Amino acid sequence: MTSPADPPALPSGWKLPSLRITRDGDWLHDGEDVTHPGILANLRGNLRRDAQGYFIQTRVRIPVEVEDVPWVVTRAERHGDRLSVVLNDDTREEIDPGTLRVGADDVPYCAVKGGAFEARFSRAAAFQLLGLAEYDEGTGRGTLRLGTREIRLERAS
Repeated sequence: MTSPADPPALPSGWKLPSLRITRDGDWLHDGEDVTHPGILANLRGNLRRDAQGYFIQTRVRIPVEVEDVPWVVTRAERHGDRLSVVLNDDTREEIDPGTLRVGADDVPYCAVKGGAFEARFSRAAAFQLLGLAEYDEGTGRGTLRLGTREIRLERAS
């Protein structure tokens, strides 16, 4: 007898699919691109994360390998004192500028989906974001001003 904490057994003859999200936000199933809009929407909508990693929960837990982060910002825009982004699933959301960080290779990241996930800025979106900031050549730092807030855009140490 299994306890509620034990995952259900796989049905006979069934193997877990191999799901992966690339650095550019593309989904792969057993190494093949997933391109069907309905399937992509289902996968993205059911993606979860816990201490053990990313997964899709169906009758069984299906692990999802994520190369960097699961979401990609494709566009960044200022609206007065707010910052909004468009993600690779074509959703638009306002982000908390306090979650902005600059990672390796000067790639910006921010929290999305209610703070449940992190998104990586595409090259075009990174240039849009940096275009909204003031850049100091001497220090190499950028400052994004949104209303009375000043958000420093600098690589984390």
